[in-house]
Amino acid sequence: MKNVRLKKSAVMIIYGLSAVILLTSIYIIESMFFKGNFKEKDDYDYVSKTIFEDEDIPVVGTTKVIIKPYVNEDIKVLKRYYDYKADENEQKEALIYHEDTYLQSSGIIYGDELPFDVVSILDGTVIQVKKDNTLGNVVQVRHSNEVISIYQSLGEVLVKENETIKQGQVISKSGSSNLNKKLGNHLLFELIINGRTVNPEDYYDKKVDDL
Repeated sequence: MKNVRLKKSAVMIIYGLSAVILLTSIYIIESMFFKGNFKEKDDYDYVSKTIFEDEDIPVVGTTKVIIKPYVNEDIKVLKRYYDYKADENEQKEALIYHEDTYLQSSGIIYGDELPFDVVSILDGTVIQVKKDNTLGNVVQVRHSNEVISIYQSLGEVLVKENETIKQGQVISKSGSSNLNKKLGNHLLFELIINGRTVNPEDYYDKKVDDL
């Protein structure tokens, strides 16, 4: 009887030790896995991390309307957008003469005798600021995946790349470029919607959700 009891006690002790070892192992593994692999390493891409990083990217309200890239009422159109469907006279007015070549205007050129404020047409993020030998200072703003605005022939630029800006915010003064020096003080404005360059004047005062 004593031998049987001893054997049972030994078995119970072994089971008990096995349970303790198993629980300890699980605890160690969980600690290494969660604390080491998840908290200490920063090279994992999580959905939540991506969402947090994108918090500063502005979301354009669908009820907002596109405004003109200037506020001065005295601004005049110096060159129009070249439209293949327009009549011959309108197409001629949309040609830019540069280095013995006539170029089709892919935007609208606005001008005035004095430098004027250039403003953002919608909320957005500045994706490019550069100086071009032909176009002068250039600023590109992404307003959404569908809408990008490009401001060229600028004077002093007041924004920087990756900066979040608001609709109507002054991003620069108008300036000049080597594209056509006879134009004097001006802004060359282009609008890209759904990957296609369009006539900006067809989209002013339109709601974003109508694009």
